[in-house]
Amino acid sequence: MSPRIAALSLLPLAALLASSSDAQIAVRNQGYIPYSDAPIFYRSDDIDDPVARLQKQVEQGKAQLVHDGGQHGYLKSVLELLDIPISSQTLVFSKTSFQYPKISPEHPRALYFNDDVYVGVVHDGKEVELVSFDARQGAIFYLLHEQRAEQPAFERAELDCTQCHIAAGTRGIPGVLLRSVRPTTTGTLVSGAPSFITDQDSPLQERWGGWYVTGKLASETLANAVSTDAVATNPPKLVPPEKQFNPSAYLAPGSDAVALLVLGHQTQMHNLITLTNYKTRIALHAFSTSAAGTAQAGVEEAALPEGTRRQFERPAEQLLRYLLFAKEAPLGNLDGKQVIESSLFAREFAARGPRDSKGRSLRDFDLSTRTFRYPCSYLIYSEAFDALPEPSRSYVYDRLLKILSGADQDPDFQSLSAQDRRAILEILLETKAGLPPQWLEYARAQGLRVVASQISNNQTSSSHRGKRK
Repeated sequence: MSPRIAALSLLPLAALLASSSDAQIAVRNQGYIPYSDAPIFYRSDDIDDPVARLQKQVEQGKAQLVHDGGQHGYLKSVLELLDIPISSQTLVFSKTSFQYPKISPEHPRALYFNDDVYVGVVHDGKEVELVSFDARQGAIFYLLHEQRAEQPAFERAELDCTQCHIAAGTRGIPGVLLRSVRPTTTGTLVSGAPSFITDQDSPLQERWGGWYVTGKLASETLANAVSTDAVATNPPKLVPPEKQFNPSAYLAPGSDAVALLVLGHQTQMHNLITLTNYKTRIALHAFSTSAAGTAQAGVEEAALPEGTRRQFERPAEQLLRYLLFAKEAPLGNLDGKQVIESSLFAREFAARGPRDSKGRSLRDFDLSTRTFRYPCSYLIYSEAFDALPEPSRSYVYDRLLKILSGADQDPDFQSLSAQDRRAILEILLETKAGLPPQWLEYARAQGLRVVASQISNNQTSSSHRGKRK
């Protein structure tokens, strides 16, 4: 049985285990969770993700979770406190959540997100589901009970969430994924029909099965459709759901196509950052506890055995290629300007990014033939990316500079024109803190603009590295 099928088969059990506060606390410390042992210690309470920070503020009286007394419960308050835009709303009606009995085409599950946190709610649900990214440990899972309480609190969940969130679709680590399925008229999965993990490389015709999608992109996908057959047919017979959802029951009127494009990119980008982090720590831990490692404490990357280097260089290379959208599936020839004008999410998302002296940002959209105007992931600014352990962090930065400077002409990056590479390089030099010294040396040699904070941050970083040695 595949890891994905095994995980899905446990969904009913997970739903039962999470039915009450006491049960949820009980499952946290039971069952096998991968990566619980050294060097990852996934179950450690030493976490510093956005939800953990918010919980501390709530406990200290510095923040308050407010129940609206209506159908949205704590949701509006959660989104506001975590700085998650309502415009990020997407709606999924396939039964692919542990609260699956309450999900249907008439009552889709709503998802909201920002760069670090994902929030899911269902119609008449008992819990708000959250996935919050810790810079070192990756995806941390939480539940917030919807019933009004005197002291509402985010509870960390493990066993019920990781049954599905440590699987092939998350690259084998605690992570997140976007699934595209063939749903029936009730939202259950069509027996024998293929399902897909959606990311930036997915062809449009395989995306968004079981999702509502607002916008022109939907016509090229599996969105907004159900199958009248319980068993797969070829070709599949897909029709619009007979019972549509009521937009007034949700915080936003639709399910934004641009938000789904970004969600598809971001979920697997998060997973690749975590995978590289884990693999590096595991490889170095194994080496340090070996006879050779004990004898060579503090050994540099170049002196590491090839097998040890390969363990973290492979995921680091995957991360690099995904970072630069090396195999992104084309969107077709859309009217990008029109798509942006019709999407509040697109405009709000772009406004959140740092900009260089020419007004450019990695959050600027293209939406004609590709997702972003400058194809380099905005998650390069994330705490998780900055927390990549050495030597994988240096590996990614070294490769990235060679590609953007044109020194590396690997055909896998042929989608990046010389203009693209130059623009991305200039944007990063002006907006990304903590770039390695070789980046600044290259900038000086080429007469490229570097903001003062880059230089001071780099000097401080170099000084600290010298002291540690």
